[in-house]
Amino acid sequence: MTSIPEALLWCLSAGTAAAVVLAALSIRAGRRRADLRKRLSAAEEQNSATLHSNTELTARLRATEAEIRHLAGSRLPDLTLALAHPHVPVPGLLDARFTGSETDQALNAVLEEVSDAITKERARVDAAAQSTLRGATTTIQALLYQLQTALQEMQHRYDDPNIAQDLLNADYLNEQALRRVQATGVVCGAWPGLTREDSYLAELVVGATSRLRGYERVNISNQLRDPIAVVARAVEPIAITVTELLANALHHSHRELPVTITLQQGNRGASVIVDDYGVGMHDDEIKAAMELLSGDEDLLLTQLGDPPRSGFAAAGQLVRQYGYGVHVEPSPYGGVRAVVYIPGDPLLTVLDESAQPMSVMAPLPHRSAVPDRSASMLPTGSATPPPAAAPAPQPAPAAQPAPAPSYEAPAQQAEGELPRRRRRKPVSEPDESAARTESAPERSPEETGTRWAALQRGTESGRAAAHSEPPRSPEGNA
Repeated sequence: MTSIPEALLWCLSAGTAAAVVLAALSIRAGRRRADLRKRLSAAEEQNSATLHSNTELTARLRATEAEIRHLAGSRLPDLTLALAHPHVPVPGLLDARFTGSETDQALNAVLEEVSDAITKERARVDAAAQSTLRGATTTIQALLYQLQTALQEMQHRYDDPNIAQDLLNADYLNEQALRRVQATGVVCGAWPGLTREDSYLAELVVGATSRLRGYERVNISNQLRDPIAVVARAVEPIAITVTELLANALHHSHRELPVTITLQQGNRGASVIVDDYGVGMHDDEIKAAMELLSGDEDLLLTQLGDPPRSGFAAAGQLVRQYGYGVHVEPSPYGGVRAVVYIPGDPLLTVLDESAQPMSVMAPLPHRSAVPDRSASMLPTGSATPPPAAAPAPQPAPAAQPAPAPSYEAPAQQAEGELPRRRRRKPVSEPDESAARTESAPERSPEETGTRWAALQRGTESGRAAAHSEPPRSPEGNA
């Protein structure tokens, strides 16, 4: 039999072994629990990250959808409006986090594609509209010229003063319609529609003035030193330009305020300076006007406003085609100053006043001695005798220095017959009376004939038809 101490030792050994086993099992279980806790923690973190990622993806998706809605609802409509009106801003992204991202690049690509498509379509539609207007205005312009010719023939046919006045009123209304149609056609790329001869610049300005309502408010100051004329091909374009600048000056100034035109001669050309005393123009308006008058860019009809304003646009088209310049700026008098600069080469020439006298409707130059000026401008070998060689024993004729009608009183000019201005051969008052008596029609009273002759001379001096009679002086008006 085993003794008690041995049994105790065995029991103790067995207990120790069991304890060791239990301790080992406990340690292993603890490790498993720790590993399980780590796994659970990692799973929870992964699940949280997945949830957060899903939340971010959902928020990004919603932000992207908002950007697309913003593109369709705001950015594209504002882009189409900005293409017609550059001052309209195009909004950017709603969420700045998309800046520089693929989403931003994709949206900008859509804007560029839409912009290119709209620009090309607008250009195509505008070109078609301009072509239609060009054809229509050309036809209407030809009809208006025919009507003008018919009115002129009726003015020659009838001697009744009442009928004459009605015909003049109809001719004036026809002139207004012709000016508007002509400007519209020029904007659309049409030819001005007239072929002229070399014309004195002073005559051209007077003719341009006669095309407008309120022409009686225009005061012309001729500061030219020489008998400067515009070459034939540029007469009508420059007349249109001066007319539109005058129309702007008359329209934006009070009907009781004058508009001043000054003709200046420089070393390299001549200038027509238009000053008004009206409301003036803001800086942005002057900038827009200069863009139109420069003619540097192709013009769309939609850029002319509603209702369309074609005056400056027509002038800009002609400036680009014929090579002269137009500048607008604030006037020292508070209104607007417009300057038409005509380069001497190749748009100006000097005419012989003895061979082609200037119209009596043109303003006299401001010179101290007209006879001396005339003699100095004549070419060598002119047959016109100098005024200094004429003896002056008679006091009456010598007292009249180079007679010329007063162009500051148009009412007096319209009532009496005015002969062509002869600056080197003064015409006395008795000679004028004799000339009027000889030119009076036989079938009408003298007074009616004298008045009608003056009206016809004033009307014929501004005729724009290419088939006008040789004695008529082209003055730039149609």
